[in-house]
Amino acid sequence: MSDTILVDVSGAVATITLNRPDGMNALTLEAKAALLAAVSSVASDQAVRAVVLTGTGRAFCVGQDLKEHAALLASGDTAPLSTVTEHFNPLITLIATMPKPVVAAVNGTAAGAGLGIACACDFRIGAAGSRYTTAFTGIGLTADSGLSWTLPRLVGSGRAAALMMLAEPFTSEQALEMGILNACVAPEQVLPAALELAQRLAAGPTAAYACVKESVLYGADASLEQALAKEDELQTRAGATADHAQAVQSFLAKTPPVFTGR
Repeated sequence: MSDTILVDVSGAVATITLNRPDGMNALTLEAKAALLAAVSSVASDQAVRAVVLTGTGRAFCVGQDLKEHAALLASGDTAPLSTVTEHFNPLITLIATMPKPVVAAVNGTAAGAGLGIACACDFRIGAAGSRYTTAFTGIGLTADSGLSWTLPRLVGSGRAAALMMLAEPFTSEQALEMGILNACVAPEQVLPAALELAQRLAAGPTAAYACVKESVLYGADASLEQALAKEDELQTRAGATADHAQAVQSFLAKTPPVFTGR
């Protein structure tokens, strides 16, 4: 594992940290490959029941490392043209579809693909006073890292189009008002708050959470008939879990349920 990405597993919570603070956690080819590998690893680890994504230093992630990007373009290297296919698309798919909750601890600036990664997570806790931007059109590009899909679903299509076209910065407080963030806390409280939430989620009915993620992802583009059929399918799956049976008995006995994710 590259030291540009750190992974720590404590109990049932895995924390993945972007670790290029001097570069505001900009994503080099090395960092993107390491991040994809880290997310893939925790997604498949049955002992991990919740995931936190965060960064070191004053930024969460400012997206593509443009110094490396410019050098590769100048050299005629094809890597800049294939990174969406090779890195961003599989990364966003993994975050959005892994059958466990993912919390973004947005410790500072989030721009471009950094904002896209945060928006792909299930929860986002941001540092008060931080600034965000979609960034892409400022360098003559369109959105990637899933922003064209996630942002309209968080803030509405009109506001998302304006954020992506104009690429004007906005604050974490504005992000909270728009619905991008679930909470905005003091910078030193971002990671503790994210870990507290992740620990709560890890102790919860993670099999049911997986069904919720699948149903929300499916329902975003489904007809009512299709969404109802998917709910039927997933409720049958959730209803067959030991978690459901035990939780019903706990409810009747007026005792706290203990969830195992099975």
